[in-house]
Formats: sequence, C-alpha cells, structure tokens
Amino acid sequence: MAFFSSLTPVFIAIICVLIGVILKTTNGGKEKRETKSKPLSHPWVDEDLKDGTDHHLEEEEVDEEWQGLDENVAHVPFFVERYSESEMIKRSQTFYELLNKRRSVRFLSDEPVPREVIDNVIRTAGTSPSGAHTEPWTFVVVQDPYLKHKIREIVEEEEEINYKKRMGDRWVNDLKRLRTNWVKEYLDTAPYLILIFKQVYGRLPNGKKKTHYYNEISVSIACGILLAALQNAGLYTVTSTPLNCGPQLRALLQRPANEKLLLLLPVGYPKKDATVPALTRKPLEDIMVVM
Repeated sequence: MAFFSSLTPVFIAIICVLIGVILKTTNGGKEKRETKSKPLSHPWVDEDLKDGTDHHLEEEEVDEEWQGLDENVAHVPFFVERYSESEMIKRSQTFYELLNKRRSVRFLSDEPVPREVIDNVIRTAGTSPSGAHTEPWTFVVVQDPYLKHKIREIVEEEEEINYKKRMGDRWVNDLKRLRTNWVKEYLDTAPYLILIFKQVYGRLPNGKKKTHYYNEISVSIACGILLAALQNAGLYTVTSTPLNCGPQLRALLQRPANEKLLLLLPVGYPKKDATVPALTRKPLEDIMVVM
C-alpha cells in the first residue's frame, strides 16, 4: 500500500500532463481551422461585388426546370464575308494601330458629344457574348449635371478613405507614378458617365430568380468591346472602379438589388492641354505563348 501511495502523485502528474496535451491539441486544431476559414484581406475587392461574384440562388427560389428560355430557338444559316489573307493582315494591323492609341485619359473636356454616338457604342457593347445568352448587363448613361456631381461627391468621399485607409501603402505607392488621387474632376466635366452594372440574377415571369451564368465574365467582355467602340468613335475615357461606392450609386440611380456596379466610365474628348503618363506596353513575346 505504501508503494502505491508513493506512486499516486506520479500518476496524477502523468494524467495532468496527458490532459494538457489533449486540450492543447484540440485547441490548436480549432485555432488552425479558424485561421484556415478566416478569409484573406483583399482591400481592392469591392464589398458590393462580393455577394455577386459567387452568387448562389436559394433552392426554394430557383426553378430548375424552366429558365424562361425558348427551347425551340430557330437555327439559321450563317453567311459572312471572307477576306483574303492579305486583307486580313491589313485589317488586323489597322485595328491594332487604332486600339494601340487608346489611353486612360483623366483630363476630359466638357465639349458636347452626339448622343447617337453613345447609343451606337452601347449597342456595340450589347453584341458581347454571354453565358446562355442571358445578356446580364445594364448600361446607365448619366448626362444630367446634378446627377454627375452627386456621383462625384459619393466617389470622392469613398476614394479618400480608400487612399488613406483601405488600399494600403503598396497600392498607393504603385499609383504615385501615375499621379492619381481621390479627386475626380472628370466626373463633372465629362459630357457622359456610363455606369456598367452586372445583373447577378434575373427575374422570371413567375417571380423566381433566373440564373445568370458567368455574369461577371460576360459583363467584363462587354466592357472591353465598349472600350474598343469608344476608341473607334474617337472618344476617350478612364476605367474607373469606384471601390465601395456601389450601394450608394445603385441607390442614387434607382437600380434594383440584383445589379452590382462593375465599372464607371467618364466619356468625352480630351482637353487640349490633357496629359497622360509616358507608359509602354509589353511586347508580343511577353504576352503570347505559341505551343
């Protein structure tokens, strides 16, 4: 008995150590899981777009059997004009030279632009391909001076916070060479502002949500076509992504909840004294890989 009594403190110590190890392992695993599940900080991601990029429609609201699309769409013969090889090379070179003149211009004139030109470039953007031909885009054209100024106030207020708090030193330092800041005079002076919204879902006649497949990719392609159309028409812009301004601008422009602001383009002619950074583009061998 004396022998066992002398061993009791040893057993108690061993049991305490084992309990401590088990608790530490359990807590460590929990902390590891919590750390793993904690999302990484991406200050350049617009909070308003997060709920749309990976948007999952609620099961009870989705009509799995019908999306409002006509199952009997007629397929018709497709005829196009085919160019000779020399003409293809010439046209591709000419188009490249035109687009290579495209620059982001932040000094825009208030000189009027024909409204018909704006209609045509947006029609052109609307020719973009989209997932299941859902065409998930809305182009809001703002020309009213009051609305343009309200947009400027919203954007500048948020952008000042972005530059001072959200974006971080690395991003702000990378922008210094381009001489950008939160002051957006062009939002007042440009004759038109085009705000491109992506529709994260649509609505069926029965009120249920309609899936818009690859909505952000589809709208992004449309934006690229729009930039090319503006360049072709002799107009200039700067691609503006108003970080954290989406909800306010959506409310100001009375857009529905399924629309998320993707891009804001001030559109017009450059001022006579406009300047742009002396930048160069990567050569072909740096952007193309032939297998």
